[in-house]
Amino acid sequence: MAKLKTLAIDLGASSGRGIIGEFDGRKLSLRENHRFQNDPVKINGSLNWDILRIFFEIKNILRTCALSEDRDIKTIGIDTWGVDFGLLGADGRLLENPYNYRDSRTDGINVEAYKRIGKEELYNITGLQYLQFNTIFQLLSLALQRPHILRNAETLLMTPDLLNYFLTGIKKTEYTIASTSSLLNAKTGNWDKSLFAPMDIPEKLFTEIVRPGNILGGLLPEITEDTGELKAQVINAASHDTASAIAAVPAAGENFVYISSGTWSLMGMESREPVITEKSRKYDFTNEGGVGGTIRVLRNVMGLWLIQESRRQWEREGERLSFDELSDAALKSPPCASLVNVDLPEFLAPGNMPERIRGYCSRTNQPVPETKGALIRCIYDSLALTYKRTLGQINELQGVPAQKIHVVGGGTKETLLCQFTADACGVPVYAGPIEATAIGNVAVQLTALGEIKDPGEARRIIADSFETAEYTPENTNLWDDALVKYEKLLKT
Repeated sequence: MAKLKTLAIDLGASSGRGIIGEFDGRKLSLRENHRFQNDPVKINGSLNWDILRIFFEIKNILRTCALSEDRDIKTIGIDTWGVDFGLLGADGRLLENPYNYRDSRTDGINVEAYKRIGKEELYNITGLQYLQFNTIFQLLSLALQRPHILRNAETLLMTPDLLNYFLTGIKKTEYTIASTSSLLNAKTGNWDKSLFAPMDIPEKLFTEIVRPGNILGGLLPEITEDTGELKAQVINAASHDTASAIAAVPAAGENFVYISSGTWSLMGMESREPVITEKSRKYDFTNEGGVGGTIRVLRNVMGLWLIQESRRQWEREGERLSFDELSDAALKSPPCASLVNVDLPEFLAPGNMPERIRGYCSRTNQPVPETKGALIRCIYDSLALTYKRTLGQINELQGVPAQKIHVVGGGTKETLLCQFTADACGVPVYAGPIEATAIGNVAVQLTALGEIKDPGEARRIIADSFETAEYTPENTNLWDDALVKYEKLLKT
């Protein structure tokens, strides 16, 4: 049969891509048609997304399709990071550039927020772990600092929904991205209106929620006039990039643990119901929407951001090092000599990451990693131990010990970290596919078109279409001893 083509527009925190997905009825394949930088912009003390530039690049993706053999794409789906949003006025125009979730405007916001809604009460409704940048806290910061913006706003759209609106003129909110906001009721899957008034958030801002695979509509005439003729329909993919990535985990059955590894590490399990208990709250697990009626019960871990930002600092200092060079240097450094609590807010913002890591090690009376290799080893070890600790918590929550971990996303290229994860966790690690987010995006589109029956069939097809690497545990005793040290460190 002829290959059916879809377009996944996959936007990350530092780059965006257009990915053509081709399906021949048995296997999926991907190829990139356009890539661009997507770094946030700091201006007047604020960190913002250049959303108009992003949309300009999306039109370049569409133009590349229209002017090539890919003009016959059937559908288009967009996925992005979570929590961030744009506000539209009554005329449907964007009021201001959306803020980046790493902006400092929500620093310390929890003090005021929990005066209005108790921390436990908020968790029991939304099932989300506290992260200072969750949408609810961003909106509270607006209500406190710039209330005129909220007064002038008519509609709030999460980032992928905003871009879908620019393409189609249709205002809808996709479920998986809405579930990152801390404004969704985890049990009903709809906005929880009891949260709006206490946080001074206007109820009128919120649109209808639709599920992954909803067919939104065709491209506006003004878009095709600019890009060239395309008859593709825009589909609500699993718009949160992690939801798309988890949809692409090539696992059979339901009892597995995943790590969507990239700038963030999202580690968790799938569930048919939200897991909202005293223990899940204590362990700071979050409940986010998944594909096919699933809930992603997971922890957000800082992830490869620590390495990415360290590397950027060294580039600012005039030294450009590849990830492979840094991994080689890390392997030559002593294991678990220094560790950091990767989830501390002090590691969230852009800037001189090596200096902050060394400062933390000095404060906690540990050897200060002076060389680049020692510093990267510190990050790898700390991440692997965080995964080990989190795996133990997942096993408690689901009542069954996980037999394997599936790692998907860009972090699968970090082979040393994958091996350390297997060693630390004491179970096999299966790494791949790398392009999980784009694959999951495409799979949702194909399911919406009726080409794939359901998420289970999608996973079987993905397993047959893309390679994975297996890492078997070695030297687990080292990591058992290191976890004791790490647990003590987390209490300081």
